[in-house]
Amino acid sequence: MKKFTLLLPLLFGVFFCLQAQEGSTSEKSLNSGTIESQFEYIYEVSNNFQEYEVVKKANLEKLKSNILDSLRTMRVQVSDLKNAQITKTDSIQAITQSLNEALEEKEAAIEAKESFSFLGINIQKTVYSSMMWTLVTVLAGFLAFFSLQYFRSFSKIKKAKKDLEEVQEEFDQHRKNTLERERKLKRELIDAQMGKN
Repeated sequence: MKKFTLLLPLLFGVFFCLQAQEGSTSEKSLNSGTIESQFEYIYEVSNNFQEYEVVKKANLEKLKSNILDSLRTMRVQVSDLKNAQITKTDSIQAITQSLNEALEEKEAAIEAKESFSFLGINIQKTVYSSMMWTLVTVLAGFLAFFSLQYFRSFSKIKKAKKDLEEVQEEFDQHRKNTLERERKLKRELIDAQMGKN
């Protein structure tokens, strides 16, 4: 209601300005012109009686009808402005709602782009990438550790094989020497036994 009471004088002012512009070019009468020019016309055609103005009742009725028509027109204009304002408010609310929905969709799309489901758990791509690089680093560390252990063991095995071969050669040499001594001793024993006979 306050808006209407504030809007009404504004509309009257606009209407009177428009009527004044039209009335300045037209002749003064009750049939055309602004309400102000119609009042001036009534003052001009009225008679003076002492300090009072005598106005014809027909002129007052015509002026009243003109003012009521102007008020009806202004009420229609106010109603149209209210409807236009309501329509604009509704469209602003609809636009705001669709903007909010678009922002929510954008956030959901960004979240969907930045994350994915892994083993039923929603994980951010950066977290997943960090986890994978950590896993790769740990596995590379294990590979380096076991490779180092393998090459150390390989060198130990190589040395052990070499030592085994040397021991085998020594053993074969010792066996040969032992066989030769045994043959020698057998010959000597045979020679000794033959010498006794």
